[in-house]
Amino acid sequence: MSTGPSVPEQGYRRKRRRNDPVRYLIAFLLALLAQGALFGVLILFAALQPAPPRPSKPASAVAMRPLSAQEWAKNRGQQAPNPNAPQTSKPVEKKKEPEKRPDGQVVDVAPGNQQEAPDAKHLAETNNKVEKETRAKEQTAHYRNAMPRTTARSAREGSGVSEESGQVAGNNGLGADDTPMNKGGQKPAFELPDAKRKQEIALKQDPNAPGPGMDVANRNESDEVVGNSKRMRIQVGSGEGEDGSEGRVGSPGIARLMPSQAVMDQIIGGAPNDHLKDVEEGEGTFLNTREWKYASFFNRVKQSVGTQWNPNAALVRRDPTGQTYSGKDRYTLLSVTLDERGQVADITIEKSSGLDFLDLEAVESFKRAQPFPNPPPGLLENDSKVRFSFGFFMEMGGGPRMRLFRQPN
Repeated sequence: MSTGPSVPEQGYRRKRRRNDPVRYLIAFLLALLAQGALFGVLILFAALQPAPPRPSKPASAVAMRPLSAQEWAKNRGQQAPNPNAPQTSKPVEKKKEPEKRPDGQVVDVAPGNQQEAPDAKHLAETNNKVEKETRAKEQTAHYRNAMPRTTARSAREGSGVSEESGQVAGNNGLGADDTPMNKGGQKPAFELPDAKRKQEIALKQDPNAPGPGMDVANRNESDEVVGNSKRMRIQVGSGEGEDGSEGRVGSPGIARLMPSQAVMDQIIGGAPNDHLKDVEEGEGTFLNTREWKYASFFNRVKQSVGTQWNPNAALVRRDPTGQTYSGKDRYTLLSVTLDERGQVADITIEKSSGLDFLDLEAVESFKRAQPFPNPPPGLLENDSKVRFSFGFFMEMGGGPRMRLFRQPN
């Protein structure tokens, strides 16, 4: 007797389990999940591995071509010019030219009478007209205000500084010398001329045997002698050899608080040392002048350079006796270039005095006196430079005298 299902019943159950849709759905979902997990694992491995280097692209040749003016203007947003349009001439900009300088020498004189002189050969800050032109006997480079004549009656001494110490009013003398009154003594003198070296001459002569030619006297040998003068002069001194003095009028012990003449020349004024070659010497400087607005600048340059020019020191070092170079006047002409700040840009020697140390002193005095501030814009040329000529004249006759002047334009 059988207790289980029959054979047909078992076959039916197996067939039913095979055709159950739930089992297919579960199998499909399991397969899909497995594929998703596998795909995720592959992506993770790919992300962890470094990427292979990309091959670089080969360089390619680039061709460049020029652009025409029209294409260039078009790229920049400009309107291209029409080549067929008539061309209009652009106005030519005129270069700035310096104002023309009038002819004549620039001089520093006292304010004029504002009268115009048709034959005036000199340029100044104001117009002036005189009946006769003269120049002062006493002239100085150390002055503040230009005047017809200097305030000093004698040669000026001192630096011209107002802080000079007071001096004794007098020393019971008769003149105007601070040295006490004394007759003085005769100074000793020893002057010897140059002598060339002489060879010894020794001949045996028979006074009873006349021969041809002239008689030659014997002489001893002598060395070359470098003298200090052109003549032989030996003088025995007496006393202490001091120069005589008339002293100064006045009683001693009273302090004189008046400034020196050099200081007075700067405070009150003096006659400038312009070189006036063809003007007769007189009691003061009176000239026919024409007004020029830039004369004040050149006068300021003259004052600055005049206080720095000292040719006497260089001359004394090379000619202590004053006999070597004293026979000829010396004149140096410089060509000066200043920049817009008044600094010296260039200096050249147009005319030499014949003595290099005097030419060098003229150049160095300009360098020491710079700068010359505020050059007038009307004197500036296209390169912002001021160019002019400046001369130094030194009189040797009767002793060295210093004068400066600007060369006429």
